[in-house]
Parts: sequence; structure tokens; C-alpha cells
Amino acid sequence: MTEMTPVLGLLGALVGIACTVPYVRDTVSGATRPHRGTWLIWGVLAVVACVSQRADGASWSLALTGSQAVLTALVFVLAIRHGEGGLTRIDLSLMSVASAGVVGWLITHDPVIAVACVIVADVAAAAMMTPKAYRDPHSETLTMFALASVAGALAAGAVGAPDVSLLVYPAYYCVVNGSMALLIFCWRGRESRTSPIAPPVTP
Repeated sequence: MTEMTPVLGLLGALVGIACTVPYVRDTVSGATRPHRGTWLIWGVLAVVACVSQRADGASWSLALTGSQAVLTALVFVLAIRHGEGGLTRIDLSLMSVASAGVVGWLITHDPVIAVACVIVADVAAAAMMTPKAYRDPHSETLTMFALASVAGALAAGAVGAPDVSLLVYPAYYCVVNGSMALLIFCWRGRESRTSPIAPPVTP
């Protein structure tokens, strides 16, 4: 463990908290509409990841996963009233995949396989949200995903050792959130390019 490990861990947790604040704000105001199924899965997985990393001996990197367990549960509660989706056939199929990932984590004793199961479930959750974000990219808060990517990078740095079982999840968290932020940004740009231009007003 280096001297920077606790600093990076705490910074990751602070950024993780900060990134959820605008999402909660936008959800309450109606600007953002969370996908209920996605946030249900993410809430469960945040707890799973936190418990898994603690069992594997993680220290300061737990600051991010612990804070995310609380915050994702909060967003899910808000999504029940302010969100959308969660009961279509595709949603239920992806929930089944996510559930299989959680079960895989519970029954395996290999930490690398356990984290891989968590990632499979997380990907299923992201896949549930993606069609909605594509149709209406303004229904998601771009800054949350961008800051979450930064938080993942900080958490990876907070691991403090070349341990694959501890590094895989925060590294994945960084990549998947960065990718989602980029996609939402591009989809918003697509909307602005395809919006009809109003004709000039003649006197």
C-alpha cells in the first residue's frame, strides 16, 4: 500500500458521491428518468461488489463501492416514482441474466470468477437502459456517467497492489461509465444535427 492509496480511495468515494448528486436532482425535477430495472440491478450489484471486495481484502478502494451501494439504492427508490421501464419482455430477460450473474457470485469461491459474474450482471443492467438513452439522450444525466468514470479510475488506483480480483471491477466501472458518457454525448449531438431548422422570419 502506498501513501497515495488512501487519498485515491477517498477521492474516488467523494467523486462517486458528487456524480450522483446531479442525477438525484435531475430525477426529482423530472429532467432525468431512470430505468427502474437498471437501477434495481445496479443497487444489488453495488452491495455484492462491496461485500466481495471486502472479503478479498480490499481497503481504501471500498470507499467507492460502499458509497455506491447506498447511492444506487437511493436512485432506485426515486426511480419507482420518477422513472420508467422494467417490465417488458426484454427487460425481464436481461433481469434473468443479471440474476444469474448474482447467483454465480454467490456460489463461486474464486474471486476473479465472482467479479466476472458481477460484471456480466452489470452489463445486462446497462443494456436495459441503453435503448431509452438512445431514443431520448436527455433523459439521462451526462455528468453522472463522466464523473463515475473518474471515480472508477481513482478506485483502481486505490487498490494499491497488482491484484486482478481487486482491479477488474473498478477498471470496468471506469470504462463502462466513460463509454456511456461518450455515447450519450454523441446521441445528443445527433439530435442537434437532425433537428429541423426553423425558416427565417420575413418582415
